Amino acid sequence: MKEILALIVVVVLTGIIYWGVEPFAHSQMNPAVAPADYEFKDLQPLAVKEGNAANGKEIVTTNCLACHSIKVEGMESPFAPEDALAAYGVVPPDLSTAGLIYQENFLGNVIKNVSVATKQTHKFDGNHPMPAYYDMMSDEEIADMVAYLKSIAPETLSNKEVFVDACGRCHSVRYDKWSAEGGMTDYLGAKVPDLSMMIRSRSLDYLHTFINDPQKRLPGTAMPRVGLTQEAENQVIAYMESVGDSKKDEREALGYKLIIFMVIMGVVAYLWKRKIWSDVH
Repeated sequence: MKEILALIVVVVLTGIIYWGVEPFAHSQMNPAVAPADYEFKDLQPLAVKEGNAANGKEIVTTNCLACHSIKVEGMESPFAPEDALAAYGVVPPDLSTAGLIYQENFLGNVIKNVSVATKQTHKFDGNHPMPAYYDMMSDEEIADMVAYLKSIAPETLSNKEVFVDACGRCHSVRYDKWSAEGGMTDYLGAKVPDLSMMIRSRSLDYLHTFINDPQKRLPGTAMPRVGLTQEAENQVIAYMESVGDSKKDEREALGYKLIIFMVIMGVVAYLWKRKIWSDVH
C-alpha cells in the first residue's frame, strides 16, 4: 500500500511540473510569436502580376551586373570577392537561383527597397550597399526583372545548395567544412554564428519563425529577413538537421526501445521484490 501511495505522489508531482511549471517557464523564456508568413503580407504587392522575362533580362543586365553575377547565364561579377568586400563590406550574391528560392513578392520588394524588405531599416538608414529602385523603376519593370530571374532559375536544388545560396555567404558550417565568405562582422556589426549545431539548440518552430522574420524572435538583430519560400526554408532546415543531428532517426528509434526495456525491467524488479518479501514474511 505504501508503495502505491508513493507512486501516486510521484505521478502527481511529475504531472504538476510537466504540465504546470514547465510550460510556464517555457512561455517566459520563449514568448509566443506569430507564425511564419510565407506570403510576406506586410510588403506591398507589385501593381503588375506577370512580367516580361525578355525585357527583364535587358533591365537586369543593365542595372545588376555591375555588382552581381549570374553564372547560369555565363555572366560574371566585375569584382573579385576581396574587392567587393573592400568596396561594399559584403560580397553581392549570384542571382542564378534567386527566382527559385526567394518568394516572388519578396524578391520584387527587395529590388524596390532592400532595407524595407529585409527589415534592416534600423541598421541601414538609406545607406544600404544595394540601392533602392522604387523611385527609379516602375512596378512593370521590376515585375519584368522578377520574371527573368524566375525563368533562368533551376527547377530544383539540393538542400545544401539552397543553404549555400540563402545562408552560406554569412554563416559557416564547420561540421560540413563550409566556410562563409567573411567580412560579415563588419557589415552587420555583429558576430555571425556557425550553424553546425544550431538545429540542436533551437526548436523547429523557433528556426522557422526566425528565418522567416528574425525581428519576431530577436528585435533589433542585424540579420536580414531572407525571404525564402516555404519549400526553400524547409530545405535549409533539413540541411542543418542532416549536419547537426544526423543520428536523429537512430536516436528516436533507440528511445522507444529503451522505454520498452525499462518497463520490462520494472515489472521484473517488482515481481522479484514481491518474491523476496513473501519469503521474509
